Amino acid sequence: MRKKVVIAVAGSLFLLGASKSEDVKLLEEAKRYFQPLPKVADSKENPITPEKVRLGKMLYYDPRLSKSGLISCNTCHNLATYGVDNLPTSVGHRWQIGPRNAPTTLNAALHIAQFWDGRAKDVEEQAKGPILNPIEMAMDSPQEVIQRLSTIPEYVELFKKAFPNDKNALSYDNVAKAIGAFERTLITPSRFDKFLQGDVNALTKKEKEGLKTFIEVGCAGCHNGPALGGNMFMKFGVVEAYWEATRDFVTLDKPTVPVDVGRFAVTHKQEDLYVFKVPSLRNVSRTYPYFHDGSVWSLEDAVQVMAKVQLGKELNKDQVEKIVAFLKTLDGEIPKDALEVPILPASTSKTPKPVR
Repeated sequence: MRKKVVIAVAGSLFLLGASKSEDVKLLEEAKRYFQPLPKVADSKENPITPEKVRLGKMLYYDPRLSKSGLISCNTCHNLATYGVDNLPTSVGHRWQIGPRNAPTTLNAALHIAQFWDGRAKDVEEQAKGPILNPIEMAMDSPQEVIQRLSTIPEYVELFKKAFPNDKNALSYDNVAKAIGAFERTLITPSRFDKFLQGDVNALTKKEKEGLKTFIEVGCAGCHNGPALGGNMFMKFGVVEAYWEATRDFVTLDKPTVPVDVGRFAVTHKQEDLYVFKVPSLRNVSRTYPYFHDGSVWSLEDAVQVMAKVQLGKELNKDQVEKIVAFLKTLDGEIPKDALEVPILPASTSKTPKPVR
C-alpha cells in the first residue's frame, strides 16, 4: 500500500514538474514578444516632475480648454472608463461627431506615435491637436487658450512652479508638456506583467492557453512590446477589405461607415493606403467599441475580424474564448491619483465666457 502511495505521489510530482516545465517554456516564448510595463513613460524632452503632473492633471480635466466650456480631455478620454468614452466616435463642439474612435490615453505615451494615423510624434504634440480642432474642443488659436488661462491667477502660479526655468512659463507648448507629463504617468500594470516577471501562477490554465494561442495564431506579430501594440503601423485588411468584414457589425442607426484611407491622408503615399497604427491591447476588454471606426462592440467579434482580415484565418469558438480570456488579463490598475478629480482653479471676472 505504501509503495502505491509513493508511486502515486511520485506520479503527481512528475506531472506537476511537467506542467511547470510547460509554464516556463510559455513564459520564455512570451518574453520574446512582450515586456512588462515600465512605472512611467518618461521623456528626455519632457522630464516628469510632480509639479508638471499636478498641473497637467488639472488641465486634462478642465473643460475651459474648450470654446464651449463643456469639453475636456477627460470627456473623450474618460479615465473612469479606462481612458475612452465607449462611443464609436466622439461628440465634440456643438454636438459634431468625430470621424474616428477615441483611443485610450492609458499607456499611450509608450506608443511610437499618436492618433490612428500617427500624425503626432508623442503625447505632447497630440495634446495640442484636439484643443484647436473645430469639431472637438474648437478653440480658435493657441493665443486664445493662453489668454483664457492667464486670467486665472492660480494657473499662472502653477505654470511658474511647473516650468521654473522658462521666462514665459504660461505658453501653449507648456500646456501640452504638462498634459503630456500627466499622461506619461497613466500606466496600468496587470496580472500579465506579474507573469512576465516570472510568476507563472499569475494566469489561470485557460488564460495561459489563450496566450499560447495568441502567439501561435500570429496575433503577436503586430501586438507585441510592453503595450501589446502601439509600436508599428500596419495595413488594416492585409488579406481582405476590413469594411467588408465589419459591415455586419455596424449598428442600424449608422448603417454605413465611410471607408477611411488611414495614414495615406497624412503621407499621401500609396503604401500607406488603409494603414493605421496598431492599437495597444492593454485594457482592451474595457475600451470597446473596436477599431478606428468603432464598428465592432464585442471583443469576441473583434478577434474573429482581425484573424480573418489580417491573418486569413477562421478561428473556432474555443480559440476565440481562450484568446479573449488571455486578453482580459491585460486589464490593469489605473493609478488612483489619476482617478481623483482635481479641484480646479476658479475663473475670474476677466475669464472669457464660454461660446456655445
